[in-house]
Order: sequence, then structure tokens, then C-alpha cells
Amino acid sequence: MFPITVKPFGDTAILMEWPQKVDEAILNDIIGFQEFLKTVLEAKWVMVPSYNSLTLICQNSDFEFTGFKDKLLEWYAAPRAEFSLKRNLWKLPVCYDLDFGLDLETTAQKLVISVEELVQRHTSHRYTVYSIGFLPGFMYLGGLPKNLETKRRASPRLHVAKGSVGLAGKQTGIYPQDSPGGWNIIGRCPVPMFNLNRKEPCFINVGDQIQFVPIERATFDLKIIEAEVGIYQPEKIVLDA
Repeated sequence: MFPITVKPFGDTAILMEWPQKVDEAILNDIIGFQEFLKTVLEAKWVMVPSYNSLTLICQNSDFEFTGFKDKLLEWYAAPRAEFSLKRNLWKLPVCYDLDFGLDLETTAQKLVISVEELVQRHTSHRYTVYSIGFLPGFMYLGGLPKNLETKRRASPRLHVAKGSVGLAGKQTGIYPQDSPGGWNIIGRCPVPMFNLNRKEPCFINVGDQIQFVPIERATFDLKIIEAEVGIYQPEKIVLDA
């Protein structure tokens, strides 16, 4: 149990907030409560979990805020069965070629390590997906080793290529499409993070884990082709089954 607040979020949504810190126990509590709400709420409600919040969006109808707020607080405080949260570990390939890692050498210099050590540190950890946003399919990944923390670029780029893997502050992530961006780009991932033609456009969920696997340029080129024709499937390991 955590101290939570519930407040209106525009005319059609409610924002539930947990303590303002990055904590996997808080994220697990949010996801668990979301699973409970799926069993008691009507289909008109869409839920969006993030670092320390759960946004509930009401579609196609109105709702009375005060009464619904009281119900949410009552549900949260009441004992409830624990849900078996089935999450996945995704092993995503990344090519750390200097053609892709535009900031790879300068970031290594700032951290006073070699490029090889930077890649080893980046690929030796599992990262938790705390939020998906900014761009459709953009994952905010927590768990970056302290010895990889680095400031954002002083001047953001107007164009960052789709699949670019970046570092900024305490986080790492993949740009799911071409866009402006201010993160330090250290590699590129050939796996499409967001595809409207799929049943689930973003196949990764908040709460999942990510581990990056280094690949050579030739392997990257092959996986790009496999992804384009729809035959490439990233490695998935089921967790908490």
C-alpha cells in the first residue's frame, strides 16, 4: 500500500498518482491495481500506466468524478487477490557501429571509458519499461547503470533516425520513428518498435524488461530485411509465469 491521490485530468479522465519517485515496487503496484480494475470496470475505460501514475480515460460517456474517486480509493484500500503479472524480457539487437552511434565516441570520452567498455556496460543490464510515450512506441527504460549516466546533448538534433538508441540522464531508449531528439545516440536497433499494421502496434508493455544484444553491421542489415518482410521476431522470455 502506498499513499495515492486521485484527481480529475481534463473532462474525460482521472489521474491516480503514487509517490513521485522511480521505484519498481511502485510500478508493480500500479500494474497490479490496473489488472484488478480490468475485472471491475466497463470496457469504456482505457488505462495508461506510467512511472508513478495510472490515467483512466472514459470513452463515449460521462462520469461523476467525486463518486468514482471514492470508489477507486475504496478499491485500492481493500484487500484483493494478487495477480500473476505475466511480463516479458525482450532481447533486442543493437548495432554499435560508428555510422549509427553518432555520439558513441564523444559519450565514451565524457565517461572516461573506451567505446568497447561503454557497449559492454550498456548491454550487460536489464532495463525496466517504466513508461511508453513522447512518440508512439517510445520506451522510457529505467535501470541504467550509474556509470553510464550522462547529460542530454546541449543542442538537440532536428533529425534522429528511426531505431536510434540513446542515453540521457538516468535513462536509455529507442527512437521508434524519425524525429527530433536530444539524447546521445550510441547505436541503432533494427526492430520496429511501433507498427500500425500489427494487432498490437507496440508489442512491448510497461513493466516488461529489455536487454540489448550487440550485433555486427552485416547482421543488422539482414535483420532490417527480415523486419521489412515480416519474418523477424525478437527474442522473448516470459517472466513471472
